[in-house]
Amino acid sequence: MTSRVALTCRRQVHPQRFWNLFFAVNRGSLNSVGKKSDECQRWDVKDSCFPNASYEFVKYLRQYICNTLGSMIEEEMEKWTSEQNQGEEFGYDTVVQHVTKRTQESKEYKEMIHSLKNIMKIVVESMINKFEEDEIRSQERQKKIQKEKSSSYCTDNCSDSDSSFNQSYKFCQGKLQLILDQLDPGQPKEVRYEALQTLCSAPPSDVLNCENWTTLCEKLTVYLSDPDPVFSDRILKFYAQTFTLSPLHMTKEIYTSLAKYLELYFLSRENNIPTLSTGIDISNPNVTHLLKKIRLLNEYQKEAPSFWIRHPEKYMEEIVESTLSLLSVKHDQSHLVSQKILDPIYFLALVDTKAVWFKKWMHAYYSRTAVLRLLEKKYKSLITTAVQQCVQYFELCETMKGDEVLGHSKSCGIKQKTFYYSGQELQYIYFIHSLSLLGRLLIYTQGRKLFPVKLKTRKDSVSLTDLLVLFTQLIYHSPTCPKMTSPGHLEDYSPASMATEVLCILCDQKECAIECLYNNTVIEALLQPIRNLMKGTKAAPNCSETALIHIAHILARIASVEEGLTLLLYGENMNSSEEKSPTGAHLIAQFSKKLLDEDISIFSGSEMFPVVKGAFSSVCRQIYGTCEGLQVLIPYSLHESIAKAWKKTSLLSERIPTPVEGSDSVSLVSQESQNIKHGLYDMYTSSMAWEENLLDDLLNFAATPKGLLLLQRTGAINECVTFMFNQYAKKLQISRHKKFGYGVLVTQVASTAAGAIALRNSGFINALITELWANLECGRDDVRVTHPRSTPVDPIDQSCQKSFLALVNLLSYPAVFELVGNQSLPNKAEYSLREVPTSVIDIIDRLIILNSEAKIRSLFNYEQSHIFGLRLLSVVCCDLDTLLLLEAQYQVSELLLNAQEENTLETSESHREFIIDSLSVERNHVLVRINLIGGPMERILPPRLLEKGDEPYPWPMFSSYPLPNCYLSDSVTRSTDLKQDNDLGKLLLRFKMSDKQTAWIENCRRQFCKIMKAKPDIISGGALVELLEKFVLHLSESPSECYFPSVEYTATDANVKNENLSSVQQLGIKMTVRYGKFLNLLKDGAENDLTLVLKHCERFLKQQQASIKSSLLCLQRNYTSHDWFVSSLFIIMLGDKDKTFQFLQQFSRLLTSAFLWLPRLHISRYLPIDTIESGIHPVYFCSTHYIEMLLKAEVPLVFSAFHMSGFAPSQICMQWITQCFWNYLDWIEICHYIATCVFLGPDYQVYICIAIFKHLQQDILQHTQTQDLQVFLKEEALHGFRVSDYFEYMEVLEQNYRPVLLRDMRNMRVQST
Repeated sequence: MTSRVALTCRRQVHPQRFWNLFFAVNRGSLNSVGKKSDECQRWDVKDSCFPNASYEFVKYLRQYICNTLGSMIEEEMEKWTSEQNQGEEFGYDTVVQHVTKRTQESKEYKEMIHSLKNIMKIVVESMINKFEEDEIRSQERQKKIQKEKSSSYCTDNCSDSDSSFNQSYKFCQGKLQLILDQLDPGQPKEVRYEALQTLCSAPPSDVLNCENWTTLCEKLTVYLSDPDPVFSDRILKFYAQTFTLSPLHMTKEIYTSLAKYLELYFLSRENNIPTLSTGIDISNPNVTHLLKKIRLLNEYQKEAPSFWIRHPEKYMEEIVESTLSLLSVKHDQSHLVSQKILDPIYFLALVDTKAVWFKKWMHAYYSRTAVLRLLEKKYKSLITTAVQQCVQYFELCETMKGDEVLGHSKSCGIKQKTFYYSGQELQYIYFIHSLSLLGRLLIYTQGRKLFPVKLKTRKDSVSLTDLLVLFTQLIYHSPTCPKMTSPGHLEDYSPASMATEVLCILCDQKECAIECLYNNTVIEALLQPIRNLMKGTKAAPNCSETALIHIAHILARIASVEEGLTLLLYGENMNSSEEKSPTGAHLIAQFSKKLLDEDISIFSGSEMFPVVKGAFSSVCRQIYGTCEGLQVLIPYSLHESIAKAWKKTSLLSERIPTPVEGSDSVSLVSQESQNIKHGLYDMYTSSMAWEENLLDDLLNFAATPKGLLLLQRTGAINECVTFMFNQYAKKLQISRHKKFGYGVLVTQVASTAAGAIALRNSGFINALITELWANLECGRDDVRVTHPRSTPVDPIDQSCQKSFLALVNLLSYPAVFELVGNQSLPNKAEYSLREVPTSVIDIIDRLIILNSEAKIRSLFNYEQSHIFGLRLLSVVCCDLDTLLLLEAQYQVSELLLNAQEENTLETSESHREFIIDSLSVERNHVLVRINLIGGPMERILPPRLLEKGDEPYPWPMFSSYPLPNCYLSDSVTRSTDLKQDNDLGKLLLRFKMSDKQTAWIENCRRQFCKIMKAKPDIISGGALVELLEKFVLHLSESPSECYFPSVEYTATDANVKNENLSSVQQLGIKMTVRYGKFLNLLKDGAENDLTLVLKHCERFLKQQQASIKSSLLCLQRNYTSHDWFVSSLFIIMLGDKDKTFQFLQQFSRLLTSAFLWLPRLHISRYLPIDTIESGIHPVYFCSTHYIEMLLKAEVPLVFSAFHMSGFAPSQICMQWITQCFWNYLDWIEICHYIATCVFLGPDYQVYICIAIFKHLQQDILQHTQTQDLQVFLKEEALHGFRVSDYFEYMEVLEQNYRPVLLRDMRNMRVQST
């Protein structure tokens, strides 16, 4: 083993390991000192800081072995190496064993052992004796400490910095006493320097554990004032080393002693502390040394919070209190301010301008509690002086000229390299420190409770609101700092930017913002410069474009929060009928419009003007991006101003040549041409940035249904959607203040025909389908071989779920019709495996309608991909218009039936059984869903999952119609005549009264409400027919109730008999009759009668249509969908075509017809031409707009769930309303929906949808978590919902919202916004 040690003598061997190894190897040779060597060995192993003497001894021992045995070992190694080269191979262990044996048998080894034995006896004896002496002293010292200072220290056995003094043999009590004596000022300089050097080289924890530590600490504190800079610097070095290496209970003493020293230093009149008038000269040695001490204190302040939670609270409190006590030091204020001696806070502000130390102390509850408690009880003067400093600076800004104030804060923009700070600069730095400290304090509830504070210079106390107003006024009253000339100086210390930073942080803290910011006083202070500019006066003495940009950023943050937005829209008192001045939203909109229209001359020609415009348009974006905000801002036509500015900027961008890098040789281009080139580049990038900003502003109109209408009217929807797709492709955030992504915007845009075309043209649909195909069929090329994809367990794999939901959002009926209408399937004879679908028609062809072997062979994952397609078909066909379109164009149900027929197994000559697999089960579900109409109690949909047991799928499959009876519900309520009911009789009796004025109509409505609440089931059958007929007749005869003019119609059945209905209408007729017969409400021959009714309706409405030319398919012909309202009414009228059409003619004069009977306003001349050309129906931009607005106010959790899911309530509501809730409600509830809207007004359409969402709240929240909200809302019927159950709730909604809703519904004819 000794040889082994010698072999590695040239390596770096750990001393302790070598020590143990030496005793282990030579245990037999050192028996005479065995006991003592064991003790020494124990001592070394336990020592975590191996003494310096041990290292020296090991070094000597290792060198001695190398010198004695090294040459012999090398010879042995060379010998064995040569033998190995001759063919004999030996392992490393074999060589070591042989060399070790030869070494131990050698004469040299024996002589070395004998010599070492003698040396070891002497050394170990000395060390053991010293150790025993130290043990006795240590025990005595421990007893004394426990007796005198039992509460002063906390033993931290887990600390890796634990003292090693108990085991040390070099640094002892006597040595420390010697150092104390040598540090005496009477000693020569060299002796004192050497003593300090020795102190710094010793482990700080050893020094702090000495019994003389208290005396040493006192002397070191005194010596900090030593005039010799080198001496005081070495003491600071010792302090810094202690802070770094020692545990908290030790560093606490150093910190508190240093803080106490500084406190006494500032309180002493003997020290030459600078005054405000003289300023601070950093080159002055005294100032330099003082700043070093302050900085050392500050560095520890910033580091301590990271570890003090692991120690008792009293240590942290001592540090906090010593700090606050130091910062609270104040000199006599009787003399002039200019002669004021600088307090410690000025120096701390100089080294930590933004009060980072306070930010870290306030971050954790553990320390924040102590800080706030001490501030409240003993040191509130700190807060008072901080507020006083802010007030003084603001008063200075008000009284002094701009350039004087700028000189006062000349270092705000760039932290210039200087050695002198004037009194004004110091005041400014202290102001920044105070502003940062107060801003952090206001975040916390207990911090806000420290207000109001009383100032000596003011009569009234300074409240929270006063302080926030002060911060706000600082933004536009303080001077603008010069632009930063060096990219290295990134921090901005200007008053405006600092105040803005504080206010923005407060905005982000909801509780704090509600208590401090969201009140009229603060908002008025923010809006004051805008109000002044609108009046044509100067905003403020020093208000600049930069200040306005800061104000806009704060307003944008306020508007992005619900409480802040409400305050901007309505002020603090929402119920106030009159406002003395326009609310914040109105003023911001007016100002933004003037900026966009360049109607403010004060900023013309300024480089910052586009930035100011962009900042305030961003505020407006936060407002009009909500339904309630858009309602307020509509009168200002901001969409027109933004569109106009965008077109102007777009033309300018086209005129500026695009800079091409490297197009000219640098050597041939003059400096002047280079400058021109750079100028063009700056102009181009600035123009492009402004253009993108305007497109973003326009795009955010699409966040609401009515906003989308306004966007389409600007003609910029294609550019906006392209911009959105580019942002999406770059994975950029939709907006600075938006919490969720592009899902809602895409859903809103896809709900309209023009929006779907824009999505296709932008490449969005192509990218979506390409990504889907990569996940569904291809997978990632770089991982397929090494990491094969696992077999999917779910019908739709998790990797495809996002793409599936995106397609569900996209494929509303208007989008499907524009993207698929009149297009045939490719149906190619062969499909390449590398052929990737890029359009919706390709998805239908490759995943849904797999009617050829070529399509099946083209899929890598046939079953998984086809199930994806069938699931997608199931969801989109829940929209009955989409179902009829796909059925008319591609005969979807026939293809599915054929696929089921092919998926059978012949068991006998006359019998075939269906093969039950995932595809046949999915096809069976889809076939039942698309061929059976009915609400939750009227049809039974087969499950998609197999059951346990002998019969895993008990539901019968089929390959031809009709459907098996097991899918038809037996609980359908058949129509009964209940006219004899007393309440109903009273209502019918009112129709016979001759005086039918407004009061009569209201009485009828009240009686209807009474019946609906008490006996809703009697509003059905013949009673319902009579009620509707008579009530609509009387309304149509009342001019005040009529909204549309009367239209003369003279066509007979013979006139319309030869007219053709679209294939979609014809399929809809068959579906209607089938449903009516199932309800026992229609008889044979009803199909022909309904056909005639629909033909009459088409001709009747065509008389009222405008003539337009459009590229949209939906505007190139009659109403493209089936008329579900007429079909519903036909069933209500029990198949009587004459009653049905007569009712429709009368009903067409009422406002309600515009919202219940959707074809009523298709290309109608009663709508503005720009509304017609948009292809957006009033139900979308009016009804669903208010549904979203009321949903946010009434059922906020559901509204948030929609946004989190990336889905818009407007799309599903539009689907419900368009098909009159077919497949979602039972027939009796559909009748109640129609009757309620007819009797009580079109606004009840909105209230019913809100009631549905309220009913579904728990289900919606659950499916938001499972990330399938869209699928749930489209596929699932509205189980358990009854219109009558929510009548009282809807009456409350009527009281709150009817005036606004009806006014907007009535304004649709002349809407020109």
